[in-house]
Amino acid sequence: MRTCGADTLSGRKIKKIAAFKNICAGLRRAGKKIVFTNGCFDILHYGHVMYLEKAKAKGDCLIVALNSDASVKKIKGKNRPINSEADRAKVIAGLESVDYVMIFNESTPLATIKTLKPDVLVKGSDWKDKEIVGADFVKGRGGRIVRIPLANGRSTSGLINKIAKIR
Repeated sequence: MRTCGADTLSGRKIKKIAAFKNICAGLRRAGKKIVFTNGCFDILHYGHVMYLEKAKAKGDCLIVALNSDASVKKIKGKNRPINSEADRAKVIAGLESVDYVMIFNESTPLATIKTLKPDVLVKGSDWKDKEIVGADFVKGRGGRIVRIPLANGRSTSGLINKIAKIR
């Protein structure tokens, strides 16, 4: 597997946005292709792992931006997230395919995308091209947008519903 040189300890993969200016500049100098994706990743399941592995295959360094707890509540409702942003970041950082993790609090990752300037922006196939935040910016810099097919029948909402029925 290609790597961008991120530390293998999951906690050291988690960075604040300010650190990425230097990280991304170094990656570019080394000729590495930066891949970016974002999401809630609340209860990690096979669909997430498959998605992130396929995203990593699109370049050398995969950066995952996690929605903060506050932004997940806005998107998914008052009972979410199930797992805290700190826990979600550590779990995602523990995956071999993920090189770096960051948490963003804005309603969209546009500011983050503009800071990182990824070569490849990845989203799931459930996103229409026109809905992908940052797509115009990435394409305008010569980058590309990749939509990855989702694993059938795998979703966090589905897992939550299944668990709720067990009681």
